Amino acid sequence: MEATRRLWGVAALAVVLGLSAAVLGRLLPLLGTVLVGVWILSRQYLFYRASTTLVSGLTVRQRPARTLVRTDETAAVTLTATVSRPTALACTIRAGVPTAASAGEQPRLALEPGETTTETTVDVEWPVAGRHEFQQATLTVGDGLFEQTVPVGEPATVTVQPRGPRNVHVGEGGDQALLAYGEHAADHPGSGVEPAELREYTAGDAADRIDWNATARLNTPYIREYEAETDQETLLVVDHRSPLSTGPPAETKLAYLREVALALVDSAKQLDDPLGMVSVGDDGITAQFGPTTTPSQYDALRRTLLSLEPTTGRPTGTDRTAGRSKVSSVRQRMEGVGKSLSALKTDEGEFGDTLRPFYDSQQQYRTLLEDRPLVGAVRTALARRTGQQVTLICTDDSNPLELRETATLAAQNGGQVLLLLAPTVLYETATVEELEARYEQYVTFEQFRRELSRLDRVTALEVGPGDRLTAVLAGGGRPSPTGGERA
Repeated sequence: MEATRRLWGVAALAVVLGLSAAVLGRLLPLLGTVLVGVWILSRQYLFYRASTTLVSGLTVRQRPARTLVRTDETAAVTLTATVSRPTALACTIRAGVPTAASAGEQPRLALEPGETTTETTVDVEWPVAGRHEFQQATLTVGDGLFEQTVPVGEPATVTVQPRGPRNVHVGEGGDQALLAYGEHAADHPGSGVEPAELREYTAGDAADRIDWNATARLNTPYIREYEAETDQETLLVVDHRSPLSTGPPAETKLAYLREVALALVDSAKQLDDPLGMVSVGDDGITAQFGPTTTPSQYDALRRTLLSLEPTTGRPTGTDRTAGRSKVSSVRQRMEGVGKSLSALKTDEGEFGDTLRPFYDSQQQYRTLLEDRPLVGAVRTALARRTGQQVTLICTDDSNPLELRETATLAAQNGGQVLLLLAPTVLYETATVEELEARYEQYVTFEQFRRELSRLDRVTALEVGPGDRLTAVLAGGGRPSPTGGERA
């Protein structure tokens, strides 16, 4: 609670009356000082009661028209104030937009005495990608003598996605494929919707489970079993190493793979499927999330995906809950052992000859981990897996040997693997004269993609700009890479 200029003026009058009483030696001015003081205290008490009642009955909301926008888009934000009963106090409500956003004017409301509701709308531009939180609104209330400012309402948030690719192609051999989640069936019968098998009726089966068509056809009661629906546990692996920076600005390999990964997160959220994620940089794991179905998990995955940038030999960030990369920790342990074993290289004795093969194999394994962080990241993420799960790997074709090994590893123990590959040929700039040569490169990629799809429980799809793919295919005379002529 603060005093206004008017209150200080009244207080000065009381002081003057008190001084006059002391100088003149009369009680009347002193009585005026007492009366002014009592009046000020009574006004202060009344203001406290009125302001407390106002704040308890006031509802303030900041409502963005959209909570998910693209960079440089404009989205309206509405500030609304509602009070349960009219008040005689003067009220002003202010709310600030996030620092990274810009608006012609800050949202501001004036709730006049006797009013119960008011609102205003301002247009806010969002030039910076990320998750932005509005400042909490503040209420300034006064009665002419006293003034008080308190925070009110709940802050709103807006997620700004970077402007990415619009013409996203996901498919195989130049043909578009449907990439979406569906109903998930378990490996055991239950109360689902997909028919599984028929079996003879046994004592204790419910009558409503009898398949009357089969019963009439076979002349004996039969029960129809159905596949039990279950949640599909999914692990999303996103590669953001330096090769993923290939492509024009905002249309890199990582940008296209990010668009597909964001769509997969949204699909998992709609189906309430457990979803985990691992992001991989040049030096190993940069973020890791275990599979859960909490709303905050899906939001955290979206924020992490939006913040990913190609690394340049060092991880751009590490999720605190993920711990250190297993690749890095194994590498450090290997380095410690390597120092002890390095002396064996110069030991010409029997002991050195015996242990030297172990030293060589240790060196090879350390080199393997350093050169193939994607393999190490998938091994780390799947180490704690319980049961079967689907692994979605977003990467490119720059390291075929590592990619094949990663897919094989992820498909172990009955797991299903979906490889989402960004073909380098679709992201490198090319003139019209170079399109025919680029077509041959695309055919080579397509052959490799088909080899990956022939692996047990592995499906490989291409992800890239549809217009460039069309241009590359046209440069090759429009024949299909899988054989025959394209329509």
